[in-house]
Amino acid sequence: MVRKAFWLIGIVYLIGAAVWVVRSGFVQNQLLNVACDPTRELWQEINQAFLEEYEAQYGERPFIRQSHGGSGSQAKAVIDGLPADVVSLALWSDTDQIRKHHLMREDWETAFPNRSLPYTSTIVMVVRKGNPKNIRDWPDLARPDVQVITPNPKTSGNGKWSFLALWGSVVLRNGSEQQAKELVGQVFRQIPVMDSSARAATMTFAKNNIGDVHLTWENEAHLEVKEAKGELEIVYPPISILAEPHVAIVDAVVDRKGTRPLAEAYVKFLYSPKGQEIIAKHYHRPSNPEILARYAAVFPSFPQGLFTARQLAPNWDEIQQRFFAEGAFFDQIFQKGDTP
Repeated sequence: MVRKAFWLIGIVYLIGAAVWVVRSGFVQNQLLNVACDPTRELWQEINQAFLEEYEAQYGERPFIRQSHGGSGSQAKAVIDGLPADVVSLALWSDTDQIRKHHLMREDWETAFPNRSLPYTSTIVMVVRKGNPKNIRDWPDLARPDVQVITPNPKTSGNGKWSFLALWGSVVLRNGSEQQAKELVGQVFRQIPVMDSSARAATMTFAKNNIGDVHLTWENEAHLEVKEAKGELEIVYPPISILAEPHVAIVDAVVDRKGTRPLAEAYVKFLYSPKGQEIIAKHYHRPSNPEILARYAAVFPSFPQGLFTARQLAPNWDEIQQRFFAEGAFFDQIFQKGDTP
């Protein structure tokens, strides 16, 4: 009986301690940023700079946790209960899926400047030293001697952007939809390893030396070329897609945890001059036009421009249903005997 009494006292003590921690504001001093895969290095430096600035201003230092993975997988994790205060995903559609599950405000896209886009990016090509396959433009990827590496569009934002870049490179240069189907289908059939996330695809191409060309985020391309020490090169095709990785607050979580003021300060820091400089340093295209102009040599223009996803379809719901839903065009590519 004495042992049982001590056990009950211990349980009561632990519950009381947990309540005290919550009421004392410990939970209110923590953030979880659930992010897409190839932004690890960016967020490490952003977090450090934000924490230093916040501590200098308020006299306390919050704690920021990071979660990284394929964008679609990350969105599903949040929907399934991962308590993200902030999400920084690869696609509008992934972020809006969270809104559709009543975890975010209806007008989340207008909550912060530039449609909640502190930075943008694009899809470029990484090739082996000297570009031995002479890859310059999207049609080159369909040659039978070219193996392409890019992640699975079902789980990765990088994969979806690569798919849409290929499609748009045809239809926005006066090609037909049938020609776009043929190009996209041929390229995706020539992917020997289809990883679930952008960073995994980078490892497959750069570390495991599989494939002739890697379709990836511009920032990821710079990182892998830098680490390859001259063994890889970036190719900018004549045309590509404007990738829009939104950053948003998960309203249901921050209101439950009491972290809204901290989360808002965190996202607003991304738009500050210091935040924008860090973004540019990590090869993401900052939304501040003056800072972007200072990095013009780092971010070359495309002779035929950058197109948006909404030039391919009226909205992301239609893009998803047409290309990536169960049984849609992406699934049809791999059905035995079928042609796209």
